[in-house]
Amino acid sequence: MTDFSIVIPVYGNEENIPFLIARLTELMTELPRETEVVFVVDGSPDGSYDALAAALPDAAFRSQLLRHSRNFGSFAAIRTGLAAAKGDSIGVMAADLQEPAELMVEFQRVLASGSVDVAVGRRVARNDPALSSLGSRTFWGLYRRTISRDMPPGGVDVFGCTKAVARELVDMNEANSSLVAQLYWVGFRRAEIPYGRQVREHGKSTWTLRKRVKYLLDSVFSFTNLPLDLLLITGLFGSLVVLVVAAVVLGFYLSGGIAEPGYAPLMLTILFSTFLTITSIGIVGAYVWRIFDNTKQRPTSIVMSREEW
Repeated sequence: MTDFSIVIPVYGNEENIPFLIARLTELMTELPRETEVVFVVDGSPDGSYDALAAALPDAAFRSQLLRHSRNFGSFAAIRTGLAAAKGDSIGVMAADLQEPAELMVEFQRVLASGSVDVAVGRRVARNDPALSSLGSRTFWGLYRRTISRDMPPGGVDVFGCTKAVARELVDMNEANSSLVAQLYWVGFRRAEIPYGRQVREHGKSTWTLRKRVKYLLDSVFSFTNLPLDLLLITGLFGSLVVLVVAAVVLGFYLSGGIAEPGYAPLMLTILFSTFLTITSIGIVGAYVWRIFDNTKQRPTSIVMSREEW
């Protein structure tokens, strides 16, 4: 029986592997004896897999080493690790050690108490470069406003959960989605653990602007109908503008202010058809959104606990 599992997605972390193994070894003195570490190498182009395969047989902790056939992304790697983890509770951390490994101890302690089902790291300080810090704050600010207001201001990069929550996340096997948004969507009892983000000492981050934009768009299209709402609102607002402009054009036409033959009916037709099209697309889109939402086959409800006497 395994008390606790630590899931670590690995991509481009060859330089950091020795330091990661050493830090995890130190951590084991503060974790339950029956603790395992699940490494998932996500099609890493460097020697991360070979480094782990060489180090883990002699490591001072139990481990699993899984390797994806190609790069599927960090969320897919985490999902693979959650499915393979044997622990009653599970912590997820990055291989670059920018989030303190001590959070795993805090997550295990909080989850073992039985008072919460999900523990997330809440970033209260960061030692990143100013430009990177500004970009991160901007990104997570947009995320909170468009996706989930419950999200901590600094976002979620590290979390822990019970086996039951992990099972729900694994069952939501959706492509082009956000695991973090799913973590908040499933609900359950949640606690936040504050921490300060550290400077990355080895290797280079692969969290590029392009990946951030894709992550935000995936979250928007998977968890909100905001684009359709904006389209519908634009169409309705445009319709009001059309009525005002149409009244002005018609007034000039009737008073003889427009002498060009056919100008008034042509202008009215163009204005009316344009915003009628936008409004219609918005209305049809609202139905499409609901159809799309049903094709995800997410559970309509989740039973958090069940008792029998």
